[in-house]
Amino acid sequence: MIALLEMLQQQYDWIRSVRQNMFAFLEELPPQILHQPVPEFGRGTIIRTHLHVVDCYRWWLGSFAFMKRNEHRDISIKEIERADVKYVRERFTEADELVQRFISEYRDRWNEPIKQDESWRGYPKAPTPLLLLTHTE
Repeated sequence: MIALLEMLQQQYDWIRSVRQNMFAFLEELPPQILHQPVPEFGRGTIIRTHLHVVDCYRWWLGSFAFMKRNEHRDISIKEIERADVKYVRERFTEADELVQRFISEYRDRWNEPIKQDESWRGYPKAPTPLLLLTHTE
């Protein structure tokens, strides 16, 4: 199980590294480009798509896996409209901390289903930590 833990940590470290390169590139673009709708792209704009990814980490790892669904709040439209690359970086720093907490918590239980109470009627019914981590990446 240690080899899997090390592999998942390495994979996430690569994701973070690539993300930093992407942010450096995005910082060179004018803000209006980041908020300009891109047809058939993710969530419509570059900024909105990246903040949706942050919300996925927060929902699946923070709220779902740590069973704090009632505490979840998506990033608001107003926050998205005002967001710049610095704001997105800050949200991803928070997501990175959450991922580290998640990896630490589930380090030896990657295939153990995370079961929710009866109120959970969504999909998936009982995902594993491995599914949640790889889904959000």
